[in-house]
Amino acid sequence: MSTLFSPKIRLILGLTTLLIVILLHNPSKTQQSISQYPDAENLSLNYTQTQQQTTVVSNHDNAIVAEEKSNKNNNKQKTSSSEKDSGSDSKPYQVIDEAQKYKFSVQPHQVLSPGKLPAVDIDFNQADLLTVLSNTKKYFQDYASADPDISRTGVLGTEGVTVQDVTRTLDFMIAVLQEDIAKNQPTRLQDPLFINSHFRVIKWSGHYLKHPEKKQLRITKYAVFTHSGSHTKSSTFDTPIYSLKDNSNQDKFYTKYTKQDVLSGIYEPGGKEHGKVDTLVYLSRKGLEAALMEGTILVNMTDGTKAFFNVDRNNEMSYVRGVSAAAQKRYWYFRQVDAIKGYGYKIDAKISIAPGVTFAGDVLNIGLGKIIVLEYLKDGSKHMHLGVIADTGGAFLPNLHQLDFLAGIFQSEQDFEQHSKQLPDYATAYILVKK
Repeated sequence: MSTLFSPKIRLILGLTTLLIVILLHNPSKTQQSISQYPDAENLSLNYTQTQQQTTVVSNHDNAIVAEEKSNKNNNKQKTSSSEKDSGSDSKPYQVIDEAQKYKFSVQPHQVLSPGKLPAVDIDFNQADLLTVLSNTKKYFQDYASADPDISRTGVLGTEGVTVQDVTRTLDFMIAVLQEDIAKNQPTRLQDPLFINSHFRVIKWSGHYLKHPEKKQLRITKYAVFTHSGSHTKSSTFDTPIYSLKDNSNQDKFYTKYTKQDVLSGIYEPGGKEHGKVDTLVYLSRKGLEAALMEGTILVNMTDGTKAFFNVDRNNEMSYVRGVSAAAQKRYWYFRQVDAIKGYGYKIDAKISIAPGVTFAGDVLNIGLGKIIVLEYLKDGSKHMHLGVIADTGGAFLPNLHQLDFLAGIFQSEQDFEQHSKQLPDYATAYILVKK
């Protein structure tokens, strides 16, 4: 058999060798057959690129994770720093008195903190609030340059609240009230959801120097009382109230005389200062003492007319605590006014205010025009009431724990006391600032 197949084997080997030689001399044929499967050519490249992209994506993801961790750490640091700023290590606010002299310091977080109104409708008279808001805004417009006290940011400046924020808040509330009153609908400002959405709500905790554990504000009340009087002197109405003339600032003669001097008749016919002041109205002696204490009075005249009178300037003699009203040397001169008057650097500039929506407060340290909401219990239920700081007084300079609420116009002290029983002695307070 080996003899029979040897030639065949030799032939096959020869043909195989020839084929190899031909292929080696024609490489294009090989390339052509590979090119019929382009995906096969790119497979390893694509795989390599995929591996590279996966590595890049993985590195990017790691970078994002690292950045998020870094941001979280930074945010924690910022939060910690912010908490520290609003906490015990923050810069204290320096409280000043009426003479703009330093009295004491307070940490802002002890007085102010973020708040939110509860879901209880807010009570106030729409028309009266609109009047007081408009008059307060006008005071800012007309007297900002003449009265630098209203340009103070006070303790709310530590919360970033500017005077522009205050006037912007007044503008917004005025616009909302005007729209709602025109539509004859309850105003949106009585809706706590609307307030929480459109205003920063800042909780005001009372700062009591002797009782730091107390947090609610003390709410006192004041009023305008009606008095009987006459344009002419009579046996019943024999005590005049006087008004200084416009040129009295140049010649301060009135600072030489005590209340007792005035009541002795120095301005009456035959008196040594007759003609230097104007007589406004005659009251009883009791009515005069009440008027001097109250500041604003409504006089019902014997001829059927009525008129408001407001204190203007005093004789620059101090009120002495512990001395009876009749024995006080301090004396006030009045002006006739067209409404109840609140804050103002002079009598002609005072803000016209209305009962029920006006608070007297610390204008230097809390600020004129601040919108206040009180939360308190009334007849066992939670109650909310809104007003604006548009008045002040000696008891509030300085005072970070009290507001005085203008309760109304009353015939007598008894009527006033009866009404005041319906009002809170203490309340949780919030300050509203337009977002």
